[in-house]
Amino acid sequence: MIDYKSLVKNQSGELIEKLVAYVISKDPIEVLFNFQDGDQWSIISMHQYEEDLEISLRLHINNFFDLFLGYYDDEDEFHEIIHPLSAEEKESLPDGLKKIMKKVLVDEKGMRLSGKFLSR
Repeated sequence: MIDYKSLVKNQSGELIEKLVAYVISKDPIEVLFNFQDGDQWSIISMHQYEEDLEISLRLHINNFFDLFLGYYDDEDEFHEIIHPLSAEEKESLPDGLKKIMKKVLVDEKGMRLSGKFLSR
């Protein structure tokens, strides 16, 4: 079994790059809005079904980004790992992606668009 905690801790930048590359190559891509309790966020995700793995980038209020990794273990228990993005990791995100995620968060309404728009 892959040690996802170490992967997120030591290779978060690579996971973010992989997710962004995936998202900007999609047509269309969905930027979703979600909320739970007092928190709300916009989210882009990719799923690796063969590994029961979800990798997501979430934007919360106050320009707080995090990397979310969710997976099922061998006993079919779901685990979540949340990694707050560093200033450097946030800076590496395409401006178009940040703008669209902010719009979805402010409007509280998801969007479907070409991934090309996110890469600008």
